Amino acid sequence: MAPAGPEPISPRSPRVAAARRLARRNFRGKERLFLAEGPQAVREAAGHRVRGTATLVDLFTTAEAAARYADIVDAADAAGARVHLATEQVIEDISTTVTPQGLVGVCRFLDTPFAAVLAARPRLVAVLAHVRDPGNAGTVLRCADAAGAEAVVLTDASVDLYNPKAVRASVGSLFHLPVAVGVPVEQAVAGLREAGVRVLAADGAGDDDLDAELDAGTMGVPTAWVFGNEAWGLPEETRALADAVVRVPIHGRAESLNLATAAAVCLYASARAQRAAGGCRSVTES
Repeated sequence: MAPAGPEPISPRSPRVAAARRLARRNFRGKERLFLAEGPQAVREAAGHRVRGTATLVDLFTTAEAAARYADIVDAADAAGARVHLATEQVIEDISTTVTPQGLVGVCRFLDTPFAAVLAARPRLVAVLAHVRDPGNAGTVLRCADAAGAEAVVLTDASVDLYNPKAVRASVGSLFHLPVAVGVPVEQAVAGLREAGVRVLAADGAGDDDLDAELDAGTMGVPTAWVFGNEAWGLPEETRALADAVVRVPIHGRAESLNLATAAAVCLYASARAQRAAGGCRSVTES
């Protein structure tokens, strides 16, 4: 059967009003729904399922976007999402971006229980502890995905995974790998260690040097990197939980690296060492 195609929707529709409210965290939590904006995020959402249930619930699209991204609209329709033909004003009202791209999806929450992350025996994990900036959180998630990490953990002191800025910054990676949320950092570290994962805290003032760790051949084991707050790094009590506190060496005159850059360096260092030691599994499925 051919896709039904978008159905026109009124700006006064309750579905429009409900989607608009998803910009607020309390409403996202109540409904367990979030927004995915733009063609890349909506494409990934349309193909994503959690335990057999489609993630994409509604898709709002302008006529121009529906023509330009017909494959995405067809995928959304095939996934069982309600596809709505909306005016540009409706898209602007729902969207949280300055220049919307004509596609806004409403998605079900997709975070993974922390116990399930541990049960999968991950070899590479990014733990975001005290990360408050949603753009940074989404970018680190994207870095973890690119490096082949098998999970990301956001502690209870970190930003909301479903903040629209975090979703946009992940550029679709949110739909690629398991993400556990709301885990106390002590529980995260203890659980990972019990699962046989070495826990490294990334900190510019760390006693250990990333280059020295690589030279010593200690990076090939299952590893979780703990990344801290953008402004003040990791508190001492969190640093004390780790097996080692590791700094990225600064060989030039730069004062420091930003969070996302440091995370990319650390995660790729582990991924390279693990491949040399027998392979870091690549995440290719939701």
